[in-house]
Amino acid sequence: MSDVIQIKDTCQEFCAALTDDEVSKFVRYTRIRELAAEEIVADIGELSDRFYLVIGGAVKLLQVDGEREFEVGHLEPGSLVGEMSFFDRHPRTVRIRARHNGVRLLEINRQMYNRIRIEEPYIATNLLEFVIRSLDSLVRYLSDENAKLHKRLGGEDDAT
Repeated sequence: MSDVIQIKDTCQEFCAALTDDEVSKFVRYTRIRELAAEEIVADIGELSDRFYLVIGGAVKLLQVDGEREFEVGHLEPGSLVGEMSFFDRHPRTVRIRARHNGVRLLEINRQMYNRIRIEEPYIATNLLEFVIRSLDSLVRYLSDENAKLHKRLGGEDDAT
């Protein structure tokens, strides 16, 4: 399967407003990264100069407590990962690890992101809107989870 077809199939939300030619142009600004099982993509504390679009397999998001890792989420094909640290330029707050062999990521580094913004503004705008929707979805999910936790713990009466 060509990379363009795989991206269109797995990243339908991102590709919805793009032509095949535009997806093909976008791919030229990226690189495919294939991971082995349990390979670390990015680690806590790193400053980011790249983010990823998951196009095959899944990655897990991990917190670390001493020697112990615990999963706080996972991302399937069509998802962005690493975009928060890339855009806010703060250190990463989770470890990103491949769930199994054959995970495929489309890597967008800062240099290529800056080039696409100038050379292909429509594609860059589409990418940025996808990033915003992804972050909005995360904020809404975390807000809902926080509200559920407060209800379970009886925190809805905590007016201070």
